[in-house]
Amino acid sequence: MSTSHDTTPAEPTFYLIEEDAHDTDAAHASPALLGFWIYLMSDALIFATLFAVYGVLATSYAGGPTPQELFELPLIALNTAFLLISSITYGMAMLDMHDGKLRGVQFWLGVTALFGACFVGVELYEFSNLIAEGATPQRSAFLSGFFTLVGTHGLHVSAGLVWIGVMIVQVGQRGLVESRRRLTCLGMFWHLLDVVWIGVFTFVYLLGSLP
Repeated sequence: MSTSHDTTPAEPTFYLIEEDAHDTDAAHASPALLGFWIYLMSDALIFATLFAVYGVLATSYAGGPTPQELFELPLIALNTAFLLISSITYGMAMLDMHDGKLRGVQFWLGVTALFGACFVGVELYEFSNLIAEGATPQRSAFLSGFFTLVGTHGLHVSAGLVWIGVMIVQVGQRGLVESRRRLTCLGMFWHLLDVVWIGVFTFVYLLGSLP
């Protein structure tokens, strides 16, 4: 009877310690994730403001070129595909993170960065063509709103590319356990840019190209 009496408390004690460890990790992670959610919401408000401004200025051409004359929808559709595929490849990186595959995470982050770089490259190509045709931000209120909205999104994607590069290095140096929260935050940021771009593609390019 003494043996069964001694071994019985050991099991619940172990589970209490394990639960305390999980609670401690959650307590440390929650403030950081909450702060990042607040940042994402503020970023979303910035883009909402830019969409509203563009909506007001979208027909103020000042005798200059119109969206139908400027936009190349096949090129923009290709660029949209680049960004959407990059979101899928980032999801693959997160799956490998949950499976503990360090090299797989680095590989998929690299592929995500490649598609993101293609997106930025096409956007710079589009901007350079518009400026070469004289469609600069100073030409009309419509072009000012267009360059501000699309350019702000492009700057966010560029910042995301830098962040991805940093995470590829950090994952190799510190492992997946320490990098898990940062990878999660980066994923939320990257997917937000996807959602914003779908709005840009629909509201700016598709509706702007309608006769």
